[in-house]
Amino acid sequence: MEVRIGQRVSRGMLPLLALHTFSEYYRSDSKPPVTAALIAANTIIYLRPSLFDSLIPPIQQVWFNPHLILKHKDLKRFLLSPFYHIGEPHLVYNMLSLLWKGFQLETSMGSINFASMVASLLLLSQGVTLVLSKSLLLLFDYDKPYYNEYAVGFSGVLFAMKVVLNSQSSDYSYVHGVIVPSRYAAWAELLLVQLLVPGVSFIGHLGGILAGLLYVKLRNTYSGSNPITLLVRGVTDFLRWPFKFLPRRGRITGRGTVGTNRGWRCQTCTYDNDSGLRSVCEMCGTSRGVDGLSSFQRSSRLDGLPLDELRRRRLDRFTR
Repeated sequence: MEVRIGQRVSRGMLPLLALHTFSEYYRSDSKPPVTAALIAANTIIYLRPSLFDSLIPPIQQVWFNPHLILKHKDLKRFLLSPFYHIGEPHLVYNMLSLLWKGFQLETSMGSINFASMVASLLLLSQGVTLVLSKSLLLLFDYDKPYYNEYAVGFSGVLFAMKVVLNSQSSDYSYVHGVIVPSRYAAWAELLLVQLLVPGVSFIGHLGGILAGLLYVKLRNTYSGSNPITLLVRGVTDFLRWPFKFLPRRGRITGRGTVGTNRGWRCQTCTYDNDSGLRSVCEMCGTSRGVDGLSSFQRSSRLDGLPLDELRRRRLDRFTR
């Protein structure tokens, strides 16, 4: 069954992706926002809805091509190519992988650190792939296979995320039916994917793995704050800054609004009444004064209330 979505025709995989993503977020206590934003961004770019059509460059302008990037210093190709996909299966496979890895990493790291890590891995994977392509050209004269190769997709970043996710793991993982140590799962997947799907970018995936290893190495040796983390935190604080001037309302709880429904102490029996809306003491039934004090304290006629009378009132209160 074919369904037209935006400028694309879906053969049923995109609705399944949406359903699976909704299901994961619905049943999970943690709902990582950065992972959801990345999935939404990749999907919107692929669908190219008319609302964003003028803002999204065509894929011909963003193919990752080392020769064109270095020749024209084309940052658009360098930065945007990971968010483009050439087909529905390409997009859905990558987004399902992002959903699984993003849930684990963002939940454990926090959204700000996860966002800075994704940005770092994107820059590192693209940079490493560019250096590898240029090095193969200079050392082995590999011109067309790698230096003039065209590629798009988020898989380079996903390979880097896989390395980070499994860097401290001592477990085993299934990679297309093959059991391997989790720390080497990315390498096994690199080889198996290349054998099963020969048209994929080997050097792009390899660049992602090397970027992940470099990121883990830098993270373990550098004790300071990640500059990208500081940048993301600064942007977040800036976006939240205008909301500081909005009037704050009381916090709603099961007992009412904190700050507007204060309790009071009965001056007769010293019982602390939780609700400020109650006009009589819950313990002894004494009326509350208009200034928050018991009317017994305000009336000299009742200052000498006998102890037996007070006890009787308490018993009557509990037997009503």
